[in-house]
Amino acid sequence: MQHSIVQIQQLPHGEGLELPFYASAQAAGADLRAAIDEDIVLTPGEYKLIKTGFAMALADGYEAQIRPRSGLAYKHGITVLNSPGTIDADYRGEVGVILINHGKEPFTITRGERIAQMVIAQFVQADFQAVTELSETVRGEGGFGSSGRK
Repeated sequence: MQHSIVQIQQLPHGEGLELPFYASAQAAGADLRAAIDEDIVLTPGEYKLIKTGFAMALADGYEAQIRPRSGLAYKHGITVLNSPGTIDADYRGEVGVILINHGKEPFTITRGERIAQMVIAQFVQADFQAVTELSETVRGEGGFGSSGRK
């Protein structure tokens, strides 16, 4: 398993909360906690930016992907609106998570609740090249659903 150092700065409103952590030895995503002073209620269809109480510095060539927690999604319809959210290596502001309630009932977020997970991943920046033609493939221009369902 590959490791990368991620520098974390805990912000004043995040004091007392656990920093991002892996819940199991083989977890790909580190759990993120809500750094809020009072409960936040998400009504069905509503979305809000939830603060995490930390900022970070990623190594060059890495990004952080913010993803939903499967339990919140399955049990309550709570997910990350721009999933996966991307945090670039040169961003130094507070990490925030845009949560949306796709469920049928209001959902209350409390301080310290695990609200999302963060995956650190390497990436490649492409060199985009303008061309007049693209190579042919069997699929061609077949788009959404063109390969069938079964």
